[in-house]
Formats: sequence, C-alpha cells, structure tokens
Amino acid sequence: MKLADICIRDPFVLKDNNTYYLYGTRSATAWTNADGFDVYRSNDLENWTYVREIFHNDGRFWATKNYWAPECIKYNDSYYLLATFGGEDRKKGIQFLKSDKPDGIFNAVTDFPITPKEWECLDGSFYQDENGTPYLIFSHSVPEESKGAFCAAKLKKDFTGLLEEPKILFYACDSLWAEPVPFAKQEFGIDGKAFFSDGPYIIKTNGKLFLLWSSWCKNGYAMGISESEDGSLFGRWIHRKSPIVNDGGHGMVFEGLKGEFILTYHSPNEHLKEHPVFEVLQEL
Repeated sequence: MKLADICIRDPFVLKDNNTYYLYGTRSATAWTNADGFDVYRSNDLENWTYVREIFHNDGRFWATKNYWAPECIKYNDSYYLLATFGGEDRKKGIQFLKSDKPDGIFNAVTDFPITPKEWECLDGSFYQDENGTPYLIFSHSVPEESKGAFCAAKLKKDFTGLLEEPKILFYACDSLWAEPVPFAKQEFGIDGKAFFSDGPYIIKTNGKLFLLWSSWCKNGYAMGISESEDGSLFGRWIHRKSPIVNDGGHGMVFEGLKGEFILTYHSPNEHLKEHPVFEVLQEL
C-alpha cells in the first residue's frame, strides 16, 4: 500500500537496520473509544505493508480512549512505545510500552501513566541530552493550561517514572503565529482566549536544537518550529514567525534512504481523510 492508503494521524517513523517502521493514531478511533496501535513496514518509503496490531487492550488495560501519538524508540537494546492514553475516570497521560522488536507485541511498563496524575498530558516525546540523560517532553494544554505549555522532565532510565517536577519550555501563545482555538467555549467550556500545545518533537543537528510542534493558526491546525538559542533544552526558545505546515501537523523527522532529513506529518487535518505526508527538509 501507499501512504495515501494509510489512514492515521500523528505519524512516527523509526529506521531500524535499514527497515522503516510507521506508527500512528488510528483515525477511525481518534475521537471515540479506542483499544490499540498498529505498525507498517517498508524498505523504500513508498511501498508499505501492514504488519500487525502491536498493542491491544484485552480488557485488562486501564485506558479506554485517547490512544494517541505512539512514538517508537530503541533504548538499551529494547524497543519502547510511548503514547497518550485516557479513560473515563482518569486524565490523559503518557505511558511507556516495551517490546524486543519494533514490530513485536508491546506490553505496558507501568500500570498507569508516569505524567502527573492531576494533569491532562498528551503527546509524549523522548529526548536524550549530550550527557545521555533521558527526558520526556510533552504537552500540557487546554482545558487546564490555556496558554498551551510544552513541558519536559528527567526520566528514570527504566521509564517507570519522572525524576523531577516537569518544567515549562515555552507556551504556544509565545509565538507570533499561534492563535486561540475558536472552539474553546464549545469543546472545553473556556471563556476567553485559549491556546493548545500539540505534538512536540526534538531535532538535534550541527550543535543546534529544534522543536517541532503543532497548534492552531488563522488557517486552522498547523505545525511550526522553534530553536533553542543556546542549544540547550531549557534555554530560551526562538520561534519562527509563521508555520511550516498548514492543514496538517504533529510531525517528526527521520533519516531517509540517502541520509537526508525527511519530515512526516498528517494531512489533511480532517477525520477519516488523514494520511502521512513525507517531505525532504532542505534546511531547518
């Protein structure tokens, strides 16, 4: 199958032993009850094969909805899927799943999310600094945080918890292009301006540190990019004046067949019509 045949949001690509693995949020259950994640495989980035369901709630897992944004990493010879989960009686949070293969069956590392229980947290992403210290980056957004926060915290190396209270990197409202969501009152019961933060992903290259992220702009859902002024995670972040993607977002970057940077994101941002898009990044 081609990318246009794969109906997912929040695409994530892992390159492992010259094979590409594609993960994402099932479009069909993005806004309803949900129960699993899938993986697709390719050797040429054009032709994809559906492999299997890599995680399934058989009734014993706590989460019943918000199965969002799976990100797969290789760490200490194991593969980890970090994803958002939610339930009727618990706020959304980030949880790690583990497998011995990128397309194997993943099992939960902990019984519940490792993000603060009292927070609505979504879209976890993994980052390792120059000293090898692992961090979790995630969104803390509406309805609790009306400025749209991007947060980070040190991780335990077995991914069973955070080692510190999350710190704010920046807010979506700090940028020139992000706009308040027009559905704040209808969806979240918020009177006044409310920004949302979505889909953070770190890119390290040539000593520079960039963060891809998504929010709302005057044209709808969009994705922008920011750069750390001093190259550190908790430095001052400089925001581009306009988004790099419109009518789509929640992206990441991976290495292509020739070593080039490839940006992937979902577009259009329309239920049951989303699919992954690949674009070569000429520069950041």
